[in-house]
Amino acid sequence: MAITLRRQGPSKFEQAADGSMTLIEHVRELRNRLFFAALGIVAGLIVGFAISQWVFHILEGPYCALPSSWIDGKCRFLVLSPADQIILRLKLALWVGLVIGAPVWLYQLWAFVAPGLHRHERKWAYVFVAIAAPLFIGGAVLAYFVIGHSLPFIMEAGVIGETTQLEVTSYVGFVTSMILIFGAAFEFPLVLLMLNFTGVLSARKMLSWWRAMVFVSFAFSAIATPDPGPFGMTLLALCLCLLYLAAVGVAFINDRRKGRGKELYAGLDDDEISELEEERESVSVSDRVDGPTAVESPEPVAKPLPLERRYDDMT
Repeated sequence: MAITLRRQGPSKFEQAADGSMTLIEHVRELRNRLFFAALGIVAGLIVGFAISQWVFHILEGPYCALPSSWIDGKCRFLVLSPADQIILRLKLALWVGLVIGAPVWLYQLWAFVAPGLHRHERKWAYVFVAIAAPLFIGGAVLAYFVIGHSLPFIMEAGVIGETTQLEVTSYVGFVTSMILIFGAAFEFPLVLLMLNFTGVLSARKMLSWWRAMVFVSFAFSAIATPDPGPFGMTLLALCLCLLYLAAVGVAFINDRRKGRGKELYAGLDDDEISELEEERESVSVSDRVDGPTAVESPEPVAKPLPLERRYDDMT
């Protein structure tokens, strides 16, 4: 008796794609996806807790570059509560766990959403995800560079006039906020490209907004950046403008590839009459039309009964 290892019936992906999966099956699949995503985050949390000390040493680099942070040959922070250090370590472990477990929970999210997309939509999703990760990493690296150069200015430009020790949770929150804001801001050109590839925005339309985009970039950098110094705000705004111009260039290439801007009436004036091709069709004998048929006369309408004969004795 031969044993076959071939899977019987369609897979869950095929069932979700063709709509044969019931609502209860969708809910069960979502439950399973969330469970495996949580397992990935927990595994990343364990690894993040183990390397949280190493991550903290990287984050404290800009602060430890200040002369005032060194006391008795060690870089020291202020701690206001006994539980601040363990809470800070758990926060760092959670952030690192989300990053390390990203392949797991992102795959589970994608496996649940992908059956509802077309094949070309899935292809572009792979491309955009592959671009989004380097952009976010580039924004995070830039944020770390900005903190290293702007922190001495922030510390020395205050009312005290000299650098002092910082509270550890406030400092780490400042650094992580800068990294998240810079990383998220670097995803803005990707949103423009998505609108262009879907046909919502053309490259010429995007280029016509360059003045507004420059203003929005500087306004966003001034509001969102926790760094009050001009160095970080200006650098972020300039990077956003360069990324915007790069997105416009890619959009022009995509429009040329798809032939956009070459519509039928693109080169005609408003008062110019477009040429119409004259189509001549030979006239032939039409089909025979039968004569009309006689309509039967309607039946006569019965005469209504008198009022006193319409009701019986009871009504």
